[in-house]
Amino acid sequence: MIIAHYSHRLPANYDIGLIRTRAKERGPLWDDVPELYFKGFLLREKGRYGAIANSYSSLYLWRHDEAFRDFLVSGRYKVVTDAFGRAEIQTRFALDARKGQAHHARFAIKEDLDIPLDADLTAVFASEIERNREIAERSTTVAAAVGVDTQTWKFTRVVLTEHEPTGNEAGTSYEILHLARPLLETLPRGSAA
Repeated sequence: MIIAHYSHRLPANYDIGLIRTRAKERGPLWDDVPELYFKGFLLREKGRYGAIANSYSSLYLWRHDEAFRDFLVSGRYKVVTDAFGRAEIQTRFALDARKGQAHHARFAIKEDLDIPLDADLTAVFASEIERNREIAERSTTVAAAVGVDTQTWKFTRVVLTEHEPTGNEAGTSYEILHLARPLLETLPRGSAA
């Protein structure tokens, strides 16, 4: 599995209503994409949930790297570049992804953590996988995933939740404008091995 995320910073005076309309119109086009567990159309609005600027982004969990490749070469990403330009796409190899107990994802929390240089990788991988499974067991979790970037040696934790952020969460909070979830129901549940 591959976690992919990219973000576009928007001008301070950008009409956020245009982003909400875009997500409403384009979101359903992703509701039956093969090999996609989910795609979140995400918004950070200045002054809300800790955001100091406006941004629009997309967060994906792809079943296979070939599906991510197909997204890039089929022209689907061209729709993004035509509207917003080319963004850096952060990709992570997913160590674990789980379906949670909740059903209506309203927010996404994304947290990046450095893996200490002297860490026992086998132990920290196992710990992150176990932590992800515990997060998936929460009553407000729709999905949880953890990935690793082996170039920078960072973990990326992603939680899709019904719970509105309080501002005390570690990581960055996003409002989910639309969640396409073609294969979300096929992810293993919670702590099931």
